[in-house]
Amino acid sequence: MTNSPHRPVVVTRPLAQARPLAERIAATGRDVVVFPLLEIQPLPDQTHLQAALASLENYAMVAFVSPNAIDAAFRLRAEWPRSVAIAVMGAGSKAALAQHGLTSANAKIISPVDPQRTDSQTLLEVLEIDALRDKRVLIVRGETGRELLADALRDRGVLVEQVAAYRRCAPVLDETGRAKLARLLEAESEWIITSSEALRTLIGMVRDLAGEQAVVKLQRQRFVVPHVRIAENAKALGFTNLVQTGSGDEQVLAALQFRA
Repeated sequence: MTNSPHRPVVVTRPLAQARPLAERIAATGRDVVVFPLLEIQPLPDQTHLQAALASLENYAMVAFVSPNAIDAAFRLRAEWPRSVAIAVMGAGSKAALAQHGLTSANAKIISPVDPQRTDSQTLLEVLEIDALRDKRVLIVRGETGRELLADALRDRGVLVEQVAAYRRCAPVLDETGRAKLARLLEAESEWIITSSEALRTLIGMVRDLAGEQAVVKLQRQRFVVPHVRIAENAKALGFTNLVQTGSGDEQVLAALQFRA
């Protein structure tokens, strides 16, 4: 299957992150549809997050698991102590930090070196664990998520604290949303999927909308994913037309324009 300028590109990120990418895709001449598969909501009680952010100077490093974690934290504390290192997974989180005024020029930012694998495991490979042993590290994350990073650091003698900054939930489709999804299925769309959770949400929506045969049709459409773990999960779920791009919007845009 080759790229078609008439096939819509569907950006499924949460709304705040979907719009900038959608604008860049539209600028290339492609038809783009924003269809978030996850909603990011603030926690009703932000006491724990506020307390952690008020004492940032007590941590040797703060790890953000996503751009959403960064945005939630910087809504509560705009300035960053230069002595505190920042760890992030991928290019999206680096871009979020830059939007809040933090780059490698004014902060110590640690991230995986391989853009094809940007996750907790590859972040651990570049951390100076010996320097962190017996020191406090804060992980800012969603209300739920993987424990790999926290567990691995604790096993190495790091004093890990985790704090939730937001919660993820699947959007509830109204009649307008159901009609939009039906059109996207019929149009043989090209989907940008940036989390395995979003992919599972999409399958559930399609199954609820039109049944199992519609899921089979969905599995044949083209999916652009930025990470090997998402690609592996997609294959396990029966998807066959996958393009893995690596981390960052530039690679996603290149895949949309040049990959067959």
